[in-house]
Amino acid sequence: MEDNDAAIPEAARPILSLLVVQLQSLDERVAVFDREIARRAREDAEAKRLMTIPGIGPITATALAALAPSATTFKKGHNFAAWLGLTPLQRSSGGKQKLGETSRMGERTLRRLLIIGASAAVRWAMRKGSRDPWLSQMLERKPPMLVIVALANKTARIVWALLSKGGTYRTPVLQC
Repeated sequence: MEDNDAAIPEAARPILSLLVVQLQSLDERVAVFDREIARRAREDAEAKRLMTIPGIGPITATALAALAPSATTFKKGHNFAAWLGLTPLQRSSGGKQKLGETSRMGERTLRRLLIIGASAAVRWAMRKGSRDPWLSQMLERKPPMLVIVALANKTARIVWALLSKGGTYRTPVLQC
C-alpha cells in the first residue's frame, strides 16, 4: 500500500488502508490476549502441570482447567476422552471388534484444541523424530491424520490421569 503499487486502483486505496489499520489493531489485541492467557497459565498450578504434556500449551491448558469438569466425574481416562468426542465408534458384533471414525459427540472446543496440539506434536515428530516409542511406531504404520486423532485421544487420557492423580507428565523412555 505504501509503495504506490500501480496494481491497486486509486479508488480502492482508502478502503484498503482502513482494512489494514483494522487488521493491525486486531493483531495487537490478539497479542494482548495471548500474553494474558500465558500469564494465567503460569499462575495456575493445574495449567502448569498440564503444560508438561507434549502438544498442550498455555491456551489448551487454561481451556482444560476452565471448561473440563472435575476429573472425579469420570471413572477412567476413556470416559473423559469419550466426553471430548475422541473415541472411535464401535460397530462390533459376534465377538468381532470393528472400530470406526471418531464420534465427535463431545466438547467441541477442547477436542479441537487437543487435535491442534496433537497435529503440532506429530509434525514435529515427522520432522525431527520422536522420543516416544508409541508415536514413532504409529507414524510408521498409519496415516498422519489417524495418528493425530489417536494422539489427541491419548493426550486426553493423560490429562485425566494428571487431573485425577496429580503429578506431572514424564516422557516415556526408549527401550533398546
